[in-house]
Amino acid sequence: MKRPRPSALNRQRLTRVMQFVLLGIVVYGLLDGQPKAIVNGSIALLITALPAALERNYEIPIDPWLGLWITTAVFLHTLGSAGLYGQIGWWDHLTHALSSSLVAGAGYITARALDLHSSEINIPRRFAFVYILVVVLAFGVVWELFEFGLDVTAQETGLTMPLAQHGLDDTIRDLLYNSLGALAVAFFGQVHLTGVAEEMWEQLFLPE
Repeated sequence: MKRPRPSALNRQRLTRVMQFVLLGIVVYGLLDGQPKAIVNGSIALLITALPAALERNYEIPIDPWLGLWITTAVFLHTLGSAGLYGQIGWWDHLTHALSSSLVAGAGYITARALDLHSSEINIPRRFAFVYILVVVLAFGVVWELFEFGLDVTAQETGLTMPLAQHGLDDTIRDLLYNSLGALAVAFFGQVHLTGVAEEMWEQLFLPE
């Protein structure tokens, strides 16, 4: 049996540590009656389990760096929702940039897989750069509208929502940091994500 390399093993251990902390947040929410902690922690745990589920159920090899990327994004957001957003001013900027980079990566992987699958679809590298930016900006707008909807619901019902807007200035800053995350993937991520897209295409579309 082939043993994992030390670097891959360290990434797996770091992922497990973050998942353990997320589980602790859920347990805390259950014991202290904090629905926000329960919801955010549970959703985050489900997302962090997604890479392993794809490997197990669909035999899609997920690079440990990609799994760590996903886990880190949801982990930092959950810590922010647990109180760090209010205590550390730049925490929201960090999570928006990281989350948007994840959305950009997912959008590029999907587009590249379709590009490989269909001879009628051709996505030039330069257009892929623009495509990544458009996907993230569109997702950011939808997300801000979703937060606005939660604010309206909270005002009408008096319920506490897991997410909230903090004014127009905050929305503009969120979209700015979303763009920075997308730019990082557009400049540096394509070369690393192309292999993931090719593996996905081979597993899902090529006949056995």
